[in-house]
Order: sequence, then structure tokens, then C-alpha cells
Amino acid sequence: MTNDREKVFSRLKASLDRLPARTPYPDFPADVATPADRREGGLSVFRQRLAETSTRLFEDIASLGRWLGERNVLSGYCDPSLAAILRPAIPPSIRLSTNFDRQRPDDYQFGITRASAGIVETGSLVLKDRDTSDRLGAVAPWIHVACLDPGNLYATLADALTDLGDDPAVILVSGHSQTADVEGIMIHGVHGPGEQACLFMQAEKKTENGP
Repeated sequence: MTNDREKVFSRLKASLDRLPARTPYPDFPADVATPADRREGGLSVFRQRLAETSTRLFEDIASLGRWLGERNVLSGYCDPSLAAILRPAIPPSIRLSTNFDRQRPDDYQFGITRASAGIVETGSLVLKDRDTSDRLGAVAPWIHVACLDPGNLYATLADALTDLGDDPAVILVSGHSQTADVEGIMIHGVHGPGEQACLFMQAEKKTENGP
């Protein structure tokens, strides 16, 4: 028997399949919604905008490890492809798991995953489903660390949106989760991590003889 989610999506798909053609996107300049003073800027501007979104930036692995130690966290999740690189810098007292147990999400005080790109205009991090080892590992823990190659930057939000491709799920992260829709009180961590960080990591370059 199909579950409720499958029923909803199957009905949506059936409705779309009946359409003779999809409605085309409207024709407008890609930067129409981008203020003129936000259309340019490189890595230094991205650093500034990360700070504006309350995203803590680490430019080396050692500083991230020291910070996690100072936060007194005991356990966390890490993308399996990053664990061997990060483990030496993380205090041995911290249990680092490369498997996120979805039945026990509260066991992980932090999550470390890859970010596909950054957006200079908004200081956002782009988390594509195909590049993120476990999406829940990025949104469930109180602390999320996105590992980003600083060479993968979009100048504007419009540039990023027009280049998303057919990835089934994309999350744009602009700082930590916060909402004030309950009694006008600012609350952190309701819809995602209460603390957001970014670690700059250069992608390994391939050689002529192999990776």
C-alpha cells in the first residue's frame, strides 16, 4: 500500500501529464531582481556577506577543530568523503560518525556536509542533493558546517537559480534557522540548525596520471 506522500505526488504527476505543454518561464533579464550594488564582488565580499548572515567562517581545518572542542560537543555526523581529512583536526573526545541514523537524530550535535557553491549577493550556501551525503545530516543537528570550495561562487542569486539543473532538491542556506512568528519572539533552530558555519576547502586537483 502506498503512503500518503506517494499518493500526493502521484496525483500531482498525473495532473501535469495531462497538460499538452508546460508553461514557459517568463522572459526577463536575469538580474532584474538584483540591486546594482549587489551585482559584483568576489571572495572578499562573500566573506563579508557570510558574516552578515551570522555564518561563522573557518579558513582552515585546524580552526574548525578547535572551535568544536571549545563548544564541548560530544558527537556529530560527517560526510564519509570528508571524514579522513577532518578527523585528525577534531578532538579525539568527539565521536565522529559517517552514518546518520535517522531513527536517532538527537544523537548528533553537529553535522558536516559539502556545499556545492556559494552566492556572493546573499551570502548563501547552495546544498545540492547530489553533492550532500545526507540531507538530514545538514538540517537536523544544532550545528551545521558546510564545506565549500571557495572557487565555486555565483555572483548573484539569479546566476545560481538559472544554473541549478535538474537536481531533485536544492537548499539555499543564508545563515542559521530563525523565526519570530511565535509571539514576536526570535527563536533559533526551529526549522534547521541553530548555528551555521562554513569551512573553506579547496577541491583536490586531478593530475594527468589520475585523481
